[in-house]
Amino acid sequence: MITFNEIKHIEEVISNLSFADEIIVIDSYSTDGTYEQLSKMDNVTVISRQFKNFADQRNYAIEQANCEWIFFIDADERLTQASQLEIVASVKHNNGIDAFKFPRKFMFNDKMMRFSGLQTDQVFRLFKKGVTKYRDDKLVHELLDFKGEFKILKHDMLHYSFSDYDAYKRKTEHYGLLKAQELLKKGTRPNWFHFYFKPAYKFLTNYVFRLGFLDGKEGYTICALNAYGVFYRYKALKNLLASPK
Repeated sequence: MITFNEIKHIEEVISNLSFADEIIVIDSYSTDGTYEQLSKMDNVTVISRQFKNFADQRNYAIEQANCEWIFFIDADERLTQASQLEIVASVKHNNGIDAFKFPRKFMFNDKMMRFSGLQTDQVFRLFKKGVTKYRDDKLVHELLDFKGEFKILKHDMLHYSFSDYDAYKRKTEHYGLLKAQELLKKGTRPNWFHFYFKPAYKFLTNYVFRLGFLDGKEGYTICALNAYGVFYRYKALKNLLASPK
């Protein structure tokens, strides 16, 4: 796990990991007591490391692991009892499969979002050590560089990403800045298309065509904030291009 200021989540997420042979947390110098709380846990190895980007931090975490199989979880994610048992069974009887994807359900506080572009969310989180790592060119929404055969697990991982409007907005801005850094490396120059069409397309796709309106006011909020994240990405890119070299 990689963490920064996750004190409200840390005890519950660690309690989800009793099946693990070792628990390694890479903390980015939290200021809310996360590191201190982790340090009190006998079953956890916690390492402080400066955050560069998500892919870099996850790849460093992989290097610290001592076991044959690696499972990643974010602090705002939860495993059901069924998903914990499925992880153990999948590792034990993997039938030559080196990586597994989890279906993931987005929770808006305590409400499960069933649409809003989130209904097909799947993430690689369980894989053999040495078969893959996270792509260095993806600084956010990081991707495993995995080309082999994989399996999608049956049981959902729950994603408690939305706690309040301002916190989620800050998260979209943080992700937007990292995406802007990716685009800067690619030589992208923002224009009206990026500032107006792409955010509008993002909102309409998720709210209308992917049925976000069926998620009620929560669906509107998530679709609007995710569209704002697209706008902020290009605003941040414009600022990066204008800053002194």
